Amino acid sequence: MAPAVQFELAQPPSDAISALNFAPSSPSRLLVSSWDKNVYLYDTTQTATEGEGSEAPQGTLIRTFEHRAPVLDVCFGADDDEAFSAGTDWAVSRLDLTSGEQTVLSRHSAPVRRVVYSRQHSILISASWDSTLHVHNPHDASATVPLVIPLPGKPHALAASPSKLIVAMTSRLVHIYDLSTLVSSLQSAPPSPPSPWQQRESSLKFLTRAVAAMPSDAGYATSSIEGRVAVEFFDASAESQARKYAFKCHRQTQTTPTSDGPTDVVYPVNALAFHPTYGTFASGGGDATVALWDADAKRRMKVYQKFPDSVAALAFSSDGRQLAVAVCPGFETGMEDYSGEGRTRILVRVLGENEALPKGKAK
Repeated sequence: MAPAVQFELAQPPSDAISALNFAPSSPSRLLVSSWDKNVYLYDTTQTATEGEGSEAPQGTLIRTFEHRAPVLDVCFGADDDEAFSAGTDWAVSRLDLTSGEQTVLSRHSAPVRRVVYSRQHSILISASWDSTLHVHNPHDASATVPLVIPLPGKPHALAASPSKLIVAMTSRLVHIYDLSTLVSSLQSAPPSPPSPWQQRESSLKFLTRAVAAMPSDAGYATSSIEGRVAVEFFDASAESQARKYAFKCHRQTQTTPTSDGPTDVVYPVNALAFHPTYGTFASGGGDATVALWDADAKRRMKVYQKFPDSVAALAFSSDGRQLAVAVCPGFETGMEDYSGEGRTRILVRVLGENEALPKGKAK
């Protein structure tokens, strides 16, 4: 059985990382968006001696894409040579990863928090703090105006399964849209915003920080700023809804001279990512740790060695063999003069053969 290997990517961003995204086909092609106003394209193929404790930075920075303002999200498009970015310049942009060309697809009236592309339906969805979704067909030259869907709250997290779009907002609101319905609405003349397929209240009592969709299309996981993760299912039947659950995580017990006893320190769960094959998922938090979970068995499989700083983003490669971890200072320590320069890192873990496989299950 091949041992796990972990290494650091060379030439990381100079400020906090907002998102990581592996290519749909090439398992070594990684996109990174940053508050330093850039999108980075890396090849994570190792270039130095392999080893669990390898100190030398590895991988190759292929290209950077400079933006006018901090970039809050990035995703791949229809193939490994197309990407889309969103950020505090209020714009949703298409990036040609081969030529370096950037094209603005649409503009919101506030920063754009998330962007996701559905390859099954060939549409791009952006979620902005102007409380709208924009649905684009980026490959239809005649579709110059996006479908605008008003939201009842400010969106903070967005994810797409093969058939559904999950939008997590303020006030614990969660809207789920059917992607086929979004395509039909975009094609109607004039485009008309559809109603959500489902409207839910989050199982978590505090603000949602991240959402990730199950590759199996059965449901999704959400995380909050208050050290909890919830696993939910799309099927609205009582039997299916009885399967949903939530649990505490990314917490540390500390004892201080001023406290009467141990204190439970709660950290935000900043990132979630599902393994593309096994149905397990990873979570990353402000406690500088990454944990691997078996969603079906409701159990923690592994906690990785603590990182130097808060975990900001996670991503599995398309073949499930690599887990990328973005590490940078968070605001958990209340730093007023924030700077991620020199402390922002991207670690890539090449997983062992059965590392992400649920216990007792065959490959």
